[in-house]
Amino acid sequence: MSRVDEQGKTTLKPKDDEIDVFGVSHRGHVRAENQDHFLIASIHKHVKVHMSNVPPEQRIPLDDERLAMLAMVADGVGGGDGGEEASAVALETAMDYMAHSTDCYYRGDGSDEQFIHILEEAALRSHAAVRERARGVVSEGRTMATTLTLFMGVWPWYYLVQVGDSRYYMFRDGTLTQVTRDQTIAQDLLDQGVFTRTMAARSHFSNVLSSAIGGEAAEPVVTRMKSDWQCIHLLCTDGLTRHVSDERIAQVLGSLTSSKQACEQLLQEALDAGGTDNISLIIGRTVPRAA
Repeated sequence: MSRVDEQGKTTLKPKDDEIDVFGVSHRGHVRAENQDHFLIASIHKHVKVHMSNVPPEQRIPLDDERLAMLAMVADGVGGGDGGEEASAVALETAMDYMAHSTDCYYRGDGSDEQFIHILEEAALRSHAAVRERARGVVSEGRTMATTLTLFMGVWPWYYLVQVGDSRYYMFRDGTLTQVTRDQTIAQDLLDQGVFTRTMAARSHFSNVLSSAIGGEAAEPVVTRMKSDWQCIHLLCTDGLTRHVSDERIAQVLGSLTSSKQACEQLLQEALDAGGTDNISLIIGRTVPRAA
């Protein structure tokens, strides 16, 4: 089957060795600990041979097709008790639930509404797990909470789950687009017309989450988008975006030589600009291999 369409663009599902993805995390120059966590994983369908008298070299190669790609970032809420644990628990819980929902990957074609339900449920289970962990551990008046931004790619679609203000950006054809919406009080007031964009950026409410895993309210937002081989994906915590502008991120992504190179460059630029918060980011793209 041809891997290109009539315009010469690659259309088939990327093979595992055609996925270039990398992630980094750093505590920055100011924080005493790193409360960020990130995770990159793939879900496969495995066939395990338990018994056979056919020599291994004569067996038909078994299909170990990749069903989905996952990437997540979580930012423990600013210095509160257990922020580091909250972000780890959120990712572990979401990953466990996603891995045990494999029947959806087998039956779906990437457009199944069940994917949306699974992603919403993954976020809500993470929320419940963090709140359960916080009982009897967190001191009165403090918070054990975290953001969660999750990417799930089921070719040719991908889904995003957003809780909090960690972001997902898509870079394509020279344009950087922030797809997720920050779930902060300042953004809420901006959307309501109470704040201007400048007021929202300068307000102390810009760092106050209106929705968070483990917080008073968790309102996961799921977005479904069509992917192609020209997309570059970026997930990041606000330790990156408070120091590196969208314009500069676009320049780096527009000239990247690999996801690793771009991750390390953006991390270094955030550190050089002050590194006042924990910094985590994941960059992913597809790279066609020569036939």
